[in-house]
Amino acid sequence: MKQKIVLIGASTGGPGHLKKILSAMSDNFSMSIIIAQHMNGTFIPSFINQFNSELKADVNSIDFPLELKPTNIYICPNNCRIKKSDFTLKVEPFLGLETPYNPSVDTLFFSAVPYCHEADILAILLTGIGQDGANGLSELQNNGAQCIAENEQSAIVYGMPKRALELNPHIQSKHLDDIIKAIQAFGA
Repeated sequence: MKQKIVLIGASTGGPGHLKKILSAMSDNFSMSIIIAQHMNGTFIPSFINQFNSELKADVNSIDFPLELKPTNIYICPNNCRIKKSDFTLKVEPFLGLETPYNPSVDTLFFSAVPYCHEADILAILLTGIGQDGANGLSELQNNGAQCIAENEQSAIVYGMPKRALELNPHIQSKHLDDIIKAIQAFGA
């Protein structure tokens, strides 16, 4: 059975949306969730601690290479990428890469493209200003991943998801409530 990976990118308005998404997950979801939320690195530890206190799942900061495990949530404090180690996929910090955002959603999304055929990947681009993640989401869609951009009705700022849909009309556009249902179905 293929490994299931959910990639989520978010910026402005993302923390509240992520809280809604993660609190809706069942206790035994069978996927790894990796989150790139634009945020100053100094705030990431408290962001992770808050999720750890509210959720039953393990919420991990990607401070060193970590093997992807089902029912685990991984949060990028800085730029991160997916890589293959031996026979398993892991997520690791990607240091030395200068990007306009911390962490870069595109860096995470592009790193998953080579693994679209050996893992089931669901990639989601939530609310945010600008276009970070749009190119990576389009590339994931073109390589067989299931891709969703948040729609204008539920996005706090309809920048990043709008740009993704402009680049690739095959990406699904969904309200946050329907994104939650899609993640639940994917992890069932």
